[in-house]
Parts: sequence; C-alpha cells; structure tokens
Amino acid sequence: MATTTIAASPEKAWLWAPRLLALAVSLFLGVFSLDVFSDGRSFFEALPDFLMHLVPAAIVIAIVALAWRREWIGGVAFTALAAAYAIVARDHVSWIAVISGPLALVAVLYLWVSTRRQKQAAA
Repeated sequence: MATTTIAASPEKAWLWAPRLLALAVSLFLGVFSLDVFSDGRSFFEALPDFLMHLVPAAIVIAIVALAWRREWIGGVAFTALAAAYAIVARDHVSWIAVISGPLALVAVLYLWVSTRRQKQAAA
C-alpha cells in the first residue's frame, strides 16, 4: 500500500500559522471560563455563567472560520478585537499584554499571509 506524503514547505507553515495560533488563543480564552466552577455552586447553577464566559472563545473560532479563505478578514477582525480589548481593559496593562498581544500577533500573521497571497496572484 503506497502512502502519499505532503512535503512540508515554509509556504504551508505560514498559511497555517495564523489559523493554528488563533485556535490556540481560543483555547486559552476558554480556559478562563472554568473559574465559574470554583465558587462552590453546582454544575447546573454554574452552567449559564460558563457558557457566557465561552462567548469570546466562540467569537475567535467564528472569525477563523470566516477568514479561512480570505485572510484579510482575519487580519482586520483580530486587529479590532485586540484594540477593543485594550480599550476595555485600559486600567490593567498586564491583562492587555496577555490578551491583546496574542490577538494582535494573529492579526499580523493573517495580514502577512493575505499580502503574500495577493502578491502571488498578481505574479
């Protein structure tokens, strides 16, 4: 039985980098939702709060889905998320670094991939 191998290339790595990092950011944001279970409430009492705390992670996943073929959407959306969080948490610089930093990095990667794709299409 023959197997097919896909050659790893830097182009493929750069293409997947923003998507995978965005999913990692989503998981990171999702971890924060687990703190609702530490209040001593039952599972069913804490469930609505848990689901509400998962909304930011779901938004990130939705943006990844929207930007799957159009990377510029991811660049713009993640830039907006990073800026919005920085404004909301302006009194907590460390929070901004931990949340907006990865969001901004994902935005830069999406924009870079989008630019490279446009240059390849024009060539």
